[in-house]
Amino acid sequence: MSNSNDIRDRNGNLLGRITSVSDTRVEIRDKNGSLKGYYNPKINETRDRNGNLVAKGNMLATLL
Repeated sequence: MSNSNDIRDRNGNLLGRITSVSDTRVEIRDKNGSLKGYYNPKINETRDRNGNLVAKGNMLATLL
């Protein structure tokens, strides 16, 4: 499945990447590849890298 989107600033510098890992996990990683959090579309929850609930809905971009 592995579908990804780069997140860049207005100057084109890479800030991070959002990658669809499976149908139940979409991850966000910073420019160094460190996991910042993940979103589960089946239950509509965003969690940080430690598994703590951040919000209902897809709030991955806020974790950068």
